[in-house]
Amino acid sequence: MIVEERDYRIKAGHLAEFVGLYEEHGLPIQQELLGTFHGYFTSETAELNHVVAWWSYESLDDRLVRRDRMMADPRWQDYLAKVKGLVEVQHVRFLRPTRFSPIR
Repeated sequence: MIVEERDYRIKAGHLAEFVGLYEEHGLPIQQELLGTFHGYFTSETAELNHVVAWWSYESLDDRLVRRDRMMADPRWQDYLAKVKGLVEVQHVRFLRPTRFSPIR
């Protein structure tokens, strides 16, 4: 199992808009097509205007198949058009849980 951590820096003043669009339009599609959803977080201190999402997959191959299917879905393309221009920077990390991690 792997956990994908996605960290987005959103344009200042647009965090609530981005989160609202994701909740209404993006999340339902991803919950249908992706792996296990662990959470969606916003930053409260230090570097602001960040959104972090955690998803887990059986493997990198499982992730690839699922994300390819999502990217080919017209509903996802419609969602991407809605949030176009709101993301300044995106970072992605793949995390491997330790044997004692509660997320496994």
